[in-house]
Amino acid sequence: MARKVRDSNLESRSARARLRPAHRPYYRLIEPGLHLGYRKNASGPGAWIVRRYTGDGAYVTENIRTADSALIVADDFSEADGHVILTFGQAQERAKAHRPPERQSKGPYTVADALHDYFEYLEGDGRSPHAVRDARSRAAVHILPALGTTKIVGLSTDRLRRWRDGMARSAPRLRTGNGKAPRYRVVADGDDTKRQRRSSANRTWTVLRAALNHAFRDGKVASDTAWRKVQPFRNVDASRARYLAVTEGKRLINAADPEFRPLVQAALTTGCRYGELIRLRVHDFNPDSGTLAIRQSKSGKPRHVVLTDEGAALFTQLTAGRRGAERLLHRADGKPWQASHQIRRMTEVCARAKIEPAISFHGLRHTYASLATMNGVPLLVTAKNLGHSDTRMVERHYGHLAPSYVADAIRAGAPKFGLSKPGNVRPLTMR
Repeated sequence: MARKVRDSNLESRSARARLRPAHRPYYRLIEPGLHLGYRKNASGPGAWIVRRYTGDGAYVTENIRTADSALIVADDFSEADGHVILTFGQAQERAKAHRPPERQSKGPYTVADALHDYFEYLEGDGRSPHAVRDARSRAAVHILPALGTTKIVGLSTDRLRRWRDGMARSAPRLRTGNGKAPRYRVVADGDDTKRQRRSSANRTWTVLRAALNHAFRDGKVASDTAWRKVQPFRNVDASRARYLAVTEGKRLINAADPEFRPLVQAALTTGCRYGELIRLRVHDFNPDSGTLAIRQSKSGKPRHVVLTDEGAALFTQLTAGRRGAERLLHRADGKPWQASHQIRRMTEVCARAKIEPAISFHGLRHTYASLATMNGVPLLVTAKNLGHSDTRMVERHYGHLAPSYVADAIRAGAPKFGLSKPGNVRPLTMR
């Protein structure tokens, strides 16, 4: 990857006079992959340098010379003659004139080009396949249709803000098959809906900004000023994790049909994601250690989920007498569960169990983590079992549920007014 070079002010004599003499040149990016350099000498005029990016993190640096190899210098002390003494502008043109032919033949670098290069970098860097798929999906739906053909040199802060704000105001899209016209979900107006749409816009903006920053670091973009001034929406990622009480969890299990019930039980006893559960094989359960092996997770890293006695008993029952390569959880006809099969089922089960408002399947993961935290399981332990590398995510969602000295101190020492017995409260009478 090309190194990021800080731009220096080289345009005027006075600006160059303020620079300290150094053998290493000062640089100014004049177009993607091309820098104009200035070597400040201890005495005499400075020399103009050209620096070109050749790919794979490599540069070629050379002095700018005349046709007869005479060194070209800056107009630090003498007026420019357009031959061996050049102004900053003249040196820029001379550097551009020495571009390799293949560089001149390339078309303008667009947002679509930047996204393509960025996704290739992510895949080559070993990032999580899930994260790359999500980024590609967001780009295909929200970024490429609106900005894909836009030249990056033509991007402005105002245009990026208008695109981001328009995305935050739009209704959420429903998942549709390839080639189908997009459909949108009807949502109620309100502060929470506004927060959710802004939070979603922030995640998409993160993808675009990362791609643009990658292009800037690679020297393919002259400046990052346009998007550096666009800040994400603030205070939109507030934790609103919905979870069930133990009694509600029991009602949900009892209301589930025999085909779907094992999935619900597995989610409540492990905290695993739906995608992790439906990929499980029988041999992923280890009855000796009471653990469940998650070989493919959202982060791309495998982990072992420690089960409770109740969870171990459940998986012992589910795996009894079965071959190790079989799907651990499957439909009644033996076919595997597929993506989104759980959505309609959860709506129906919540209605039968009278769970209001209804909870999503992912909410069962929140239920597991929330109840474990309230029962005193340390946040770090919860984080490891859920597959997080540290406690930041669980602190955001569940930290307020953890027993703490603050809660203990308030409940022990805050004033009490005898409100526990309703009979002690009588309305005041005015005389």
